[in-house]
Amino acid sequence: MEVASGADQKEGMTNRGWGRFKAFPGKLKKLGKDDPRRIIHSLKVGLAITLVSLFYYFEPLYDGFGVSAMWAVLTVVVVFEFSVGATLSKGLNRGLATFLAGTLGFGAHHLAILSGEKGEPILLGLLVFLLASMMTFIRFFPRMKANYDYGLLVFILTFCLISVSGYRDDEVLEMAYKRVSTILLGGFTALLVCIFICPVWAGHDLHNLVANNIEQLAFFLEGFELEYFKTSDSEDEESNKTLLEGYKSVLHSKQTEESLAIFARWEPFHGRFRFRHPWKQYLKIGSLTRKCAYRIEALHGYLNTENQTPQEIRSKIQEASTKVSSESVKALNELAMAIKTMTTPSATTLHITRSKMAAKNLKFILNTELCKESDLLEVIPAMTMASLLADVVSCSEKIAESVHELASLAKFRSVKPEVAAQRKPSLRNAECVHEVASVDKFKSVKPEVASRKPSLRKMQSYSSINVPQSHHVITVE
Repeated sequence: MEVASGADQKEGMTNRGWGRFKAFPGKLKKLGKDDPRRIIHSLKVGLAITLVSLFYYFEPLYDGFGVSAMWAVLTVVVVFEFSVGATLSKGLNRGLATFLAGTLGFGAHHLAILSGEKGEPILLGLLVFLLASMMTFIRFFPRMKANYDYGLLVFILTFCLISVSGYRDDEVLEMAYKRVSTILLGGFTALLVCIFICPVWAGHDLHNLVANNIEQLAFFLEGFELEYFKTSDSEDEESNKTLLEGYKSVLHSKQTEESLAIFARWEPFHGRFRFRHPWKQYLKIGSLTRKCAYRIEALHGYLNTENQTPQEIRSKIQEASTKVSSESVKALNELAMAIKTMTTPSATTLHITRSKMAAKNLKFILNTELCKESDLLEVIPAMTMASLLADVVSCSEKIAESVHELASLAKFRSVKPEVAAQRKPSLRNAECVHEVASVDKFKSVKPEVASRKPSLRKMQSYSSINVPQSHHVITVE
């Protein structure tokens, strides 16, 4: 029995191993298909290593650097990262740290020689102890840890290697020169290949990530409306579930955003991204987006709860709830598109104002009509849903304010009204686009005309977002 069970277990392990081996090519294909830049990056690393290997293949180059030529290969392997910002960060950290540590190591060696034969090892040991302890302590500072941790680590390593090995080797200057020069050559080769051959910009990835996260919130609200009121067909249920699950990637994007923001600060001017582009503002928008995603997660959990609202109550609040969701979706899509195209959002204020009014209307229906006609326990789930939707609207308003601030800091270009209308087809649901004008070009309105539009004034008073003079205001009748 034991022999048979052991044979079955061995056969099962063999089958699992063979299954994993057969599935491996499929995983490789999927990995490259998800992001083709990974394949290009792998080829770029191979090219950079091949170029620096020439120091070993050609005898004139090998005679100039000797065994130290291997440091160029090691530098490319360690420094070459996926994005330009990450490669620049590691390359400059390594190059500067190696140069400073090599200089200090050479100086420590000559200072120790002046102390005599007996005092030389004692002074070298004391200098290594002090510098290694000091640099290790500096690594605990959050700002140094985030930006210069690798450079500090290389500084400790290089200083110790040069100062300690110099005790037995008198040619310490030549050794330091070869090591520093080969490391700089390796880093320079990696930077050239990374920047000039299909570059991957960390700033561009951060820019798109923040915009896509806002878009995921809009997708959920669109799917939530269909799922909660069951207005979609059975054929669309699978795609609707995909919309409802997309927000989860937003909850786990903090570390990625922070890493991309750090690398983006190292990158040079490229495209419309200036050297001092406001990358910190992207982190602020990302933080507000995650706060909104947590409210959305509560809404998603509310869909699967056992204590559901009766269909009669849902039908009474469907119109107001749909209005809140649809206007929030339009506002979030407008913000995501504004970030992607680097243009000033034009109609966001209008959509947020409408969603706030619809949220107030929804709460009024629940507090006045349904609480009197229905059982309180049946109304509580609907009130919870309405409160969460109101929180989502409030978060959307804060996101809009941050995007407007980003547009001002990054000097996004303004869009003409007719272009904005073509880019945003959701405005077709508006009753009537009455007037499109610049804020500083509004004409005076006669009292009798103003008196016929009290709802417009009331609607504008609800908005808490200050519209700059370069923005366009769309007034709807």
